[in-house]
Amino acid sequence: MFRDSLELISGTKLDGKMSSVVEMAKLYASDAQSYLDKGDILTAFSCISYAHGLMDSILSLVGLK
Repeated sequence: MFRDSLELISGTKLDGKMSSVVEMAKLYASDAQSYLDKGDILTAFSCISYAHGLMDSILSLVGLK
C-alpha cells in the first residue's frame, strides 16, 4: 500500500514542504523495514503506519485520494 502511494505521487509536482513530507514518509518506511528485520514488529508497525498516514495526507492535499 505504501509503495502504491509513492507510485501515485511520483508524477505529481509538489512544493518544497510537501516534498519534505514525502521524504520523511520514505524514511519512516525505511525505519519500519529495519525494525522488522530486527524482529521488533510493534515499532515496525508504528513506523509504517505513520509513513502511510503522511502519504495519505499528501495524496488528499493534491487531490489524488
